[in-house]
Amino acid sequence: MNDGYISILNSIASSNPTPGGGSVAALSLAHAHSLATMVSHLTLKSDKWSEGHGIANMIVQDSDERIDEAITLAEKDALAFDAVMAAYRLPKDEDDSTKRSDAIREATIVAALAPLETAQAAHSLLKQILVLCRGCNSNALTDLAASAELARTSAIIAQMNVRINTQYVSGNDVDTIEHDIDIVITDCEKIMSELRDTCTDRLGW
Repeated sequence: MNDGYISILNSIASSNPTPGGGSVAALSLAHAHSLATMVSHLTLKSDKWSEGHGIANMIVQDSDERIDEAITLAEKDALAFDAVMAAYRLPKDEDDSTKRSDAIREATIVAALAPLETAQAAHSLLKQILVLCRGCNSNALTDLAASAELARTSAIIAQMNVRINTQYVSGNDVDTIEHDIDIVITDCEKIMSELRDTCTDRLGW
């Protein structure tokens, strides 16, 4: 295992609050993309799996961009949390000033939007995996199932990180964020149910 990967794990394990759960959600998504890409490559190797070639090609073509996006989301989440902490360190508002409270609210909204993006990206990947699982190389089906489970986990962790932020603020923008994350998670669970059934059927389990 290379030093860069170990450095990331050590950074997560440190006593610093960032990178935390939101970043781990995005890094889990990066792993999910990598596994889905591997299965896509294995599917494209043989005409036996031609049914899955279309979606496999799409996943391979987008893989570098999607993995980079997930890593960027991990960094974005950490920066968003750091900004919230910086806002709380501002001098307390005096008289009618709302400078600190406004800064805290703005930073908190950004901190909720970062994991929402991760959940939405995980949802997009799950939709692709569902299509791929129907015609991919069956010898790599458990790897694809693992990719799907990672993507779902990414979305669930992201949901928790959205909620931990929105619970401290209110407003129409907050209502929209909470509605959006609920819609994403609901559909992720529906996709996973169908995906698990499809994998089980193909594997004969």
